[in-house]
Amino acid sequence: MTTPPSGPIILFDAECVLCSAQARFVLERDRAATFRLAAMQGEVGRSLCRRHGMDPDDPASLLVVEGGLEGDRVRRDSDAVLHIYETLGFPWRLARVLRLVPARLRDPVYRLVARNRYRLFGKRDSCWAAPARYRDRIL
Repeated sequence: MTTPPSGPIILFDAECVLCSAQARFVLERDRAATFRLAAMQGEVGRSLCRRHGMDPDDPASLLVVEGGLEGDRVRRDSDAVLHIYETLGFPWRLARVLRLVPARLRDPVYRLVARNRYRLFGKRDSCWAAPARYRDRIL
């Protein structure tokens, strides 16, 4: 890759079964190839996590970094998830109706699931790897 991508980067926990399923879901439905993905366990993901105040060894949230590798705007918790779905287009953007629920009510639910994700959904022994056709979108 000669020039770093400037689009939004989704930082996800590649050891988490739920998070990996979400990453696969995004790759399969992001027809415009808007998003790039970076595992929090990888070099790029670890660096971006630290830069935006999250411990990559104990990730507490999904992050969406806008503006590529140099981006400063970060979405986290339920705002990050809703932003992803809104960006994927119809019918997924209908999830925006959840914005009617204030973040102060959405985020505690998100954090409860995030804290218990391994217990609820499982943890992989190794990081999930994207199928070859999506490798150009993985950092």
